[in-house]
Amino acid sequence: MRKFLAIILSLTLFKLIMQCLGNQHYGFHRDELLHLSVSEHLAWGYMEFPPMIAALGSLSHWLFDYSLVGVRLLPTLAGASILVLCCLMAIELGGGKKAVLLAGICILVFIPFYRNHTLFQPVVFDQLFWTLGFYFMIKYMNTGHKKFLLFIGITLGLGLLTKYTILVWGLGIFTGLLFYQKGSLFKNKWLYISASLAVLLFLPNLLWQIANDLPLLKHLKALNESQLEGISPWSFLLEQLALPFTFTISLIGIGGFFFDDKLKKYKMLGITALIIFASMWLLHAKAYYVFALYPLLFAAGAVRLSRLLSTKPTWVYATVILCLLPPLYFIPEATPIMPIEKFIRYKGLEAKEGRIALTSDYADMFGWEEQVELVDSVYRSLTPEDKKNSVLWAENYGEAGALKILGKKYGLPDPICRHGSFWLWGYGNENAAVWISLGNEKAAVEAVFEEVTLVKIITHPYAIAEENGIPLYIGRKPKVNIPKWWAAYENYVFD
Repeated sequence: MRKFLAIILSLTLFKLIMQCLGNQHYGFHRDELLHLSVSEHLAWGYMEFPPMIAALGSLSHWLFDYSLVGVRLLPTLAGASILVLCCLMAIELGGGKKAVLLAGICILVFIPFYRNHTLFQPVVFDQLFWTLGFYFMIKYMNTGHKKFLLFIGITLGLGLLTKYTILVWGLGIFTGLLFYQKGSLFKNKWLYISASLAVLLFLPNLLWQIANDLPLLKHLKALNESQLEGISPWSFLLEQLALPFTFTISLIGIGGFFFDDKLKKYKMLGITALIIFASMWLLHAKAYYVFALYPLLFAAGAVRLSRLLSTKPTWVYATVILCLLPPLYFIPEATPIMPIEKFIRYKGLEAKEGRIALTSDYADMFGWEEQVELVDSVYRSLTPEDKKNSVLWAENYGEAGALKILGKKYGLPDPICRHGSFWLWGYGNENAAVWISLGNEKAAVEAVFEEVTLVKIITHPYAIAEENGIPLYIGRKPKVNIPKWWAAYENYVFD
């Protein structure tokens, strides 16, 4: 292992530097604000996702408060761990130094990972558990030691607490094992002990889902109607082709599991990969859902390619350079390593009607601070009595998350919101005399209050379109029964 250490450490250091450069710029993404918000309401489940991200958010808050760099450190470390595991898999698959170098480079140049490993979201931790599970599977196949089966079960259980897409990983592994040693592993009691560990770890979240009328199904229905139904099966494939060099290496990896004399031992992993890819495609999944599969394929592809070019080692280094150089130009599009003014020049963006159209991820990092400052100015203008009897009502989870997390430094009270998990936390003071409404349209506010006053229409040159031109109202004299009004929205929380 020592002979590989310098390569792995060098690649990991580069990865860490690039990610940390991106961590310090712009502001919190709307999804990050949601994940930090749920961390203040620790539970065994949430309406949008399992509980792991909340636990990690709580840990991050304990370690770093709500520092942007601190919050993003955990996904950065998870991303670096994926690189290390990819290199370790290349070693376990029989690769030498060149294979390890190429495997690590593939992680470095896979542009989507820069985005995935910047934002505090479940995605990067889901990718980590997939990769860790594959690593333990390879270790078991190499050693036959039962402890690695147990580690697989624990990894699957933790993965289920992170993102439900790991169920597809489990389906792929289950199917692949049918072809491993003629399915003999299904006669091994330790496989069932491993599965039981996974179920035991997942059980609290499953019970929470049942107790709360399976909000997962409602979320999947809303997600399917709003996003997944419109995804063309060809766009899923085309996004995989966006990085042709690394995609080629992943194809070489799959082929290696079936046709390489030394990699054939791991054929079940090739079958697993095909099952996962086909399942995601048939389910109309977003393209990035399958990115968690790539570290395994990069490792196998690097090993296979280094063997094919064993008599021409310079070609391996040429492949490394060919993979490395072209994507470097695009890193600023995936993680914000540039200050915003420099990024605008880099992309050649121009203002139209007072706005500059950034990518959706970057646009979703702007405007929140200004929204919170305006709400604070209105809140501070209230009389002491009105402050005690006021409610901050946000239209969506981004605005609510901004008020909840960024509002702490202003001393703002926690907001209410009928969107997603915020709905679970209730309507606050039903007898409040003053409601400060952020983002809700005029008709929605007038349906609740007799007196409605527009304070300002909020705009920001960089913010995403849906957060531009949003209104800030003050509502007084509710004309509806607040508890009933809140309860009636239960079936619309994902609208």
